[in-house]
Amino acid sequence: MAAASTASVSKGTPVGLALVRDAEVLGAEPFFHEFIAGMERILVPLGVPVLLQVVATVPQAVERMRAWAQFGLVQGVILIDLLPGDERVALVQKVGLPCVVIGDPVTAEGLPTVWTQDEVAMRDVVVELVAAGHTHLGHVGGPAQMAHTIIRRRTFEAVAAEHGVRTTSCDGDYSEAAGVRAVTALAALDQRPTALVFDNDVMALGALHEAARLGLAVPAELSLVAWDDSALCQLAEPPLSAVSHDVQELGELAGNTLAEALSGAEPRTVRAAPARLVVRRSSR
Repeated sequence: MAAASTASVSKGTPVGLALVRDAEVLGAEPFFHEFIAGMERILVPLGVPVLLQVVATVPQAVERMRAWAQFGLVQGVILIDLLPGDERVALVQKVGLPCVVIGDPVTAEGLPTVWTQDEVAMRDVVVELVAAGHTHLGHVGGPAQMAHTIIRRRTFEAVAAEHGVRTTSCDGDYSEAAGVRAVTALAALDQRPTALVFDNDVMALGALHEAARLGLAVPAELSLVAWDDSALCQLAEPPLSAVSHDVQELGELAGNTLAEALSGAEPRTVRAAPARLVVRRSSR
């Protein structure tokens, strides 16, 4: 994948990613390791390293980015896991910091964007589960305030309603413990879902372990689907069905789009190929 023209790129000065995550959750989550590897494949040959800093809250991310801009510590930033009306978008617009948004173009407010079309993938997942005979579906999302969680949840419920299928949803934090809690709570319902869709692989893995502890057979009694395929999904027993896309390629798209922004190109939206459902033995 060829990089954009980089006449204005400052070699040696990093681009920054202030990631709002619990450090323990990030350590167990393969997505960002793959994503950053893809970005570095584009940016490092241009002399641009990627600076990752993990913070606990969005206000902390804003302060970190403001300091980066004030002292010239980065030449651009990556914005990910945005909220509706996110103050990080307003900050980069105010200080004129080149950036790339990973998310829905609506949240980007005209900034350069790479979008994974989550609504397309979620529609495919729901349709597949309905076709398999499920009449009650569950969704275990990421933090409820994140824009992509809202989009996935809205699509999940809308497509299920189109097919006359009942839904039950709960929120998580991407941790294994969140997957455990979700299965414990849903298993206690008089009428529980027979299939669960998780917003990441780590929560799905926690759910798989908890289902085994509770004596729920997967997939005979409970089907599980993870979002973002990984080695964790493939090596689980049974292997987890998963929404799959090339995360390193997504990182490359982000790296190229940010290189364009650093060079003063007009903002554009790049649509990544929609993810697809890979069916394994955890779902029927």
